[in-house]
Amino acid sequence: MDRFSQVMILLAALLLWGGSIEPAGAATETGIAHPIESRSGMADNCRLCDRMAMTAQVGMAAPDFALDAVTGTEPGREFSRLSLNDFRKKWLVLFFYPADFTFVCPTEIKGFNDNLNTFRKLGAEVVGISTDSKWSHLAWIKRGDLGKLDYPLLADFTKKTARLYGVLDEETGVAKRGLFIIDPQGVIQYQVVHNADVGRSIEETIRVLEALQTGGLCPLGWKPGQKTLGR
Repeated sequence: MDRFSQVMILLAALLLWGGSIEPAGAATETGIAHPIESRSGMADNCRLCDRMAMTAQVGMAAPDFALDAVTGTEPGREFSRLSLNDFRKKWLVLFFYPADFTFVCPTEIKGFNDNLNTFRKLGAEVVGISTDSKWSHLAWIKRGDLGKLDYPLLADFTKKTARLYGVLDEETGVAKRGLFIIDPQGVIQYQVVHNADVGRSIEETIRVLEALQTGGLCPLGWKPGQKTLGR
């Protein structure tokens, strides 16, 4: 289903839930026109529909991003600007985490780093993102909590990317523990969101990546070297 169809279906649902929307300047039940309120209500509904239709989903093109990233600690060469396009023609493991200077997050960040060679042998790159600033990322890395990090940490300080991927906690302003596997054509093939208190599994991420790369039907618990269904 294309984006226009999704928006129209969602808008129709909103109309059913919220009642009719009077055209600008039309008389209401009280006999008083509310042109500004009517237009504002329609705009709010359209923005909600647009946001819902654009939220990242498996099978859809991954939302683009262009973010500052910490790519080193050498003075003058700490930061780079990275976009989704920089990873075209490769698999990408894109994981969001809640915040720097926390407890569960560094275990995941170090775990991905420890297994980076495995991901790269599978033609995949790894990128971490939080809503912290690039300066926060750099300070955390320099403090030594993450060891020597060999993949970039991106700073989604405006929270736009986390929102587009549907993992922003609007109340706290931090990203949920979401992970996405994006194929070389830029299409999302896998996504998972964990409770903030529970770290993700590197082994499961690798297993799913390898399963996706078979192009076949992989049954419950499939592991590399096993047959896929129908083969």
